[in-house]
Amino acid sequence: MKKIFAALALSWCGLAAAGGLLVNGAGATFPFPLYSKWFSDYNKKLPDIKFNYQSIGSGGGIKQITERTVDFGASDAPMTDEELALAPGIVHIPTVMGAVVVTYNAPVEGLKLTPETLAGLFLGKITKWNDQALAKDNPGVKLPDGPVSVIHRSDGSGTTNIFTDYLSKVSPEWKAAVGAGKSVKWPAGLGAKGNEGVSGLVKGTPGAVGYVELAYANQNKLARAALRNKDGQFVLPSLEGTSEAAAGVPMPPDFRVSITNADGKTAYPMASFTYILVYKDQSDKEKGEAVLKFLWWAVHDGQAAAPALDYAPLPKAVVAEVEKKLESLTVQGKPVPLASSR
Repeated sequence: MKKIFAALALSWCGLAAAGGLLVNGAGATFPFPLYSKWFSDYNKKLPDIKFNYQSIGSGGGIKQITERTVDFGASDAPMTDEELALAPGIVHIPTVMGAVVVTYNAPVEGLKLTPETLAGLFLGKITKWNDQALAKDNPGVKLPDGPVSVIHRSDGSGTTNIFTDYLSKVSPEWKAAVGAGKSVKWPAGLGAKGNEGVSGLVKGTPGAVGYVELAYANQNKLARAALRNKDGQFVLPSLEGTSEAAAGVPMPPDFRVSITNADGKTAYPMASFTYILVYKDQSDKEKGEAVLKFLWWAVHDGQAAAPALDYAPLPKAVVAEVEKKLESLTVQGKPVPLASSR
């Protein structure tokens, strides 16, 4: 995957040198595989528009859009009220949904984890793979007598926000000791930058356990644990489970919503929307129009590319609400015709 990212970075540099309108964005690593395809496909549709997206984590994306050093930001974690107060006028545009998965590097087939055991691992209380708690979750499974190495994100991360938001809902001990956020004080483990970094470290560390977005787990052929959901069922991450998690959660007008630990027999408990962050009024005419037209394309035509890359498309009802939101945005105070931009 590192080779792919390096090739993409070089391609953006080449495009910028070739001329045309360059739109800059930065943020979440969670949707980077899909966004890369979208930007490439859109450039084929409109060769004079190029996107330079830096996959630096949701915290970095929020910082850069707040400081207006990019044309759009990206985050899996909705901005907090405090963050929005520093950047009045920013709106959240959901693009797709994804799942955060618990990955591991141990000779264990079909690992199952209850919320209590998952919290115990990342609190540093479970340090051996044959711990009694893991044995209880996995009756009849041979567990190795080896150490557990916890891997977590070192950067400000929407993936971390999803992971810790879930743990804060299901584990009172985790909520009291660590809590939820893009960056937390980890009780145990080693840090790595980006979903890419965590994937690589888990893959290269015997006994490791970590968390990454589903696409990264699949592309790196990492083992995935089944998590016990709110209805008491052990479920593996899937597009269907991600969609069911969103189905029973009302969408607020500003789209800032958590769908972790949702109801539903097959609902996957660590699912989330991911967002593009833009200002309600775009100050740059050319770039502003390009961003809004791209977003309209992404939530319509772009959705078809999502499943093949392990993302769940937006529900139709959400697309309808996103259409209204996009049509309410302006460029230099004027609305932009969007329905014809597909």
